[in-house]
Amino acid sequence: MISRPRQNDPHRDRWMISYLDVVTILLIFFVAAAAKTLPGRIKPPEPPPPVAPPPLVLVDARKPPQDDLQQTLEKAGLEVRRERRGLVVSLPQVILFSSGDDRIGQEALPLIEQIAAELRHIPNRLILIGHADSVPIHNRRFKNNWELSTARGMRLLELLSGRYEIDETRMSVSGDGSNRPANTNDTPDGRADNRRVEIVILDEPAS
Repeated sequence: MISRPRQNDPHRDRWMISYLDVVTILLIFFVAAAAKTLPGRIKPPEPPPPVAPPPLVLVDARKPPQDDLQQTLEKAGLEVRRERRGLVVSLPQVILFSSGDDRIGQEALPLIEQIAAELRHIPNRLILIGHADSVPIHNRRFKNNWELSTARGMRLLELLSGRYEIDETRMSVSGDGSNRPANTNDTPDGRADNRRVEIVILDEPAS
């Protein structure tokens, strides 16, 4: 018996197409997986994280430090006033100088020591301004009231730096003669008020 050749079945090879699809998908998967292991472009380094600014320190600017000093000196019985240049302390004239003299009396030392103790706690520059009354002076030591007033400032500087250890580089001296009286020169008490030294505590610190 002669067998007849079988006709081509259009559905006979469908399983092969599905198999090839699976193989192709697996091939794509393995190629993609292998590509991830290959060295690629070097990534640029990431920028460092931003540094947070330091916390702000709030300073209470409502009360300058000279205010505490002013209150302390006023409690000690000193005349203290505020000017544009700084704090001005006027030393009691009755215990400082006799007429025509630049020597500081021993009775003034406790009060000057108290002032020096306060000045050591601040860095501000100091000006020591000597004053004289209007009585003309001309002797072996001083030719006029200018020299006398300047000498009074110098005696206070020497006392503050030598005995009470205030750095002399913080201080300067000037003399106003009799040109800036604190009181009248017509009476003994008024002239005593004018024989004085003022300590000006400047708002600026010493360099």
